[in-house]
Amino acid sequence: MGNFYSDNEDIRFLFKHIELGKLASVIEKDYKFAKEFDHAPASDEEAIENYGMVLDSLGEMSANFISPRAESVDRQGNTLNEDGSVTYSDGIAGALDQLAKAEVCGCILPHRFGGLNFPNLVYIMATEIVSRADASLMNIFGLQGIGQTINSFANEEIKQQYLHDFSSGVVTGAMVLTEPDAGSDLQAIKLRAFQDDSGNWLLHGVKRFITNGCGEVLLVLARSEPDRSGGLGLSLFVCDRGPTVHIRRLEDKLGIHGSPTCEIFFDNTPCQLIGERQRGLVTYVMALMNGARIGIAAQSLGIAEATYRIARDYAASRKQYGVVIESFPAVREMVIDMKIAIEASRALLYETSRMVDVEVGLAKRFNEDAPADKDEKKALKNESRKYKRLAGMLTPMSKYYCSEMCNTVSYDSIQVLGGSGFMRDYACERHARDARITTIYEGTSQLQVVAAVRGVCSGTAERYIDLLLSEKLDGGLSDLVALINEGKELMKKSIVYVKENGNNYMDLYGRALVDIAIDLIIGCLFCSQASSSVEMEVAIDSVGGDNGNEMVSMPERKATIARRFITKNAIKIKSLSELICSGDKSTFSEYGAIVGPVPTE
Repeated sequence: MGNFYSDNEDIRFLFKHIELGKLASVIEKDYKFAKEFDHAPASDEEAIENYGMVLDSLGEMSANFISPRAESVDRQGNTLNEDGSVTYSDGIAGALDQLAKAEVCGCILPHRFGGLNFPNLVYIMATEIVSRADASLMNIFGLQGIGQTINSFANEEIKQQYLHDFSSGVVTGAMVLTEPDAGSDLQAIKLRAFQDDSGNWLLHGVKRFITNGCGEVLLVLARSEPDRSGGLGLSLFVCDRGPTVHIRRLEDKLGIHGSPTCEIFFDNTPCQLIGERQRGLVTYVMALMNGARIGIAAQSLGIAEATYRIARDYAASRKQYGVVIESFPAVREMVIDMKIAIEASRALLYETSRMVDVEVGLAKRFNEDAPADKDEKKALKNESRKYKRLAGMLTPMSKYYCSEMCNTVSYDSIQVLGGSGFMRDYACERHARDARITTIYEGTSQLQVVAAVRGVCSGTAERYIDLLLSEKLDGGLSDLVALINEGKELMKKSIVYVKENGNNYMDLYGRALVDIAIDLIIGCLFCSQASSSVEMEVAIDSVGGDNGNEMVSMPERKATIARRFITKNAIKIKSLSELICSGDKSTFSEYGAIVGPVPTE
């Protein structure tokens, strides 16, 4: 019996390394829910035990039920029936049934709606595990943010109407945002929301590229103010899938075949307003999309973990010229880089998820139970704003870094397998096809960089790095800390230069700036992991030798990874800083000369 949780030493290490008890206490409001709900934890220890049990259960289901069906899911896809309904592939339908029976469809919903009330961090761990088994299933399992959005912004009547069914797995949902002429630019949305003579809201128009658009509960962004363009003319609505909701087509896609992507026509569909008018995009959808972006980062991690394992196994068993191919320096370098990239991404994503949990917890405390003392209230407000800035910077960083990593690892995995990787005999080609969308949906990598670079240039990244370095770190890492500080000074120098050259220059070199900041942040996180007090040993495999003969502590292993990661990236950071400060603006001045006229054929 396999288990995608227990066989992943890095997830289990981070589960122990990150202080989940503190998050649990905040989420459970000092465990007051235990008095009202039998399944609610009554202590840090009980909460952490619950998290581990769910992850272990999901890990077993993912390894033994979901993963073995992933290939058939990819081949079968979904079916658009003549009546406009959609039939999932057999594997997806079966997996959704199993997830509902396991009672994990409301991971982040409150106890009072039958949810597990888990921290976002634990939900992200679960999402990664499911994604490793079948990336397309994650696109439905990972839409739990829809329920969370309803819980955060809808009135009590709407919450009661929908959230119990979300938690029990009776319904699935969809984020209905994109239109044929409004992809990344959601301010250009035209779908109409209007009221009839009785004041009832109705929807009319077309939406496209809607993941799981055939779901039973649809969150729809629509233009409620016909005389107002831009984001302030948009509101958020919820509606049921019914006779006025028509699935006009299913997209024929490169990958994630088990996830139906729909074009929807709303024909005067009855709906209900979520929250207040005109706040649909600016407040509600931005919150929803930030959660979705972290989810795609977790999906990226799961895909990368799955395809890396195939490559590692192949490299350790495939012989050429009488030796296993991982004996060759070129192959060995690729495998090492893949492994470190995955663990670097996981470090960044899990830290981002922790920051989101802290931010949400502080915001709830300020809004629901603020201190009476004026100074304490002000301090809480400032702390809340601090973590909001950090989460706002780290979220696009994680989505960008993890999705780009996923594509690189998927590509390199095929390369390790050579011709076999190009064939359907191995799942690498499926993982590569599934990976490709991760840098595109929920905001392209380019848009994530634009969002993240503002945090870097505002000084948020610098202050965060200082915060991470203020932790108690192992004394043997002092030379690595020095390299991080040198990199930070180069980042500061680059920021000054960028600001002197205006916003266009900032956007032009935004990726290089964000790459510097991410490498420094991950370097700090690796140093923290190397200084961990977690007592956990892992096996070391000598190439071509017996597995598991030698053991090393996980913090000791992390120190090795930290040294390689920080040392190699110190050179990269210097190069990126020189590029940023080069002043090259040929992208603006020489575009036409370089790319030439638009092709006519």
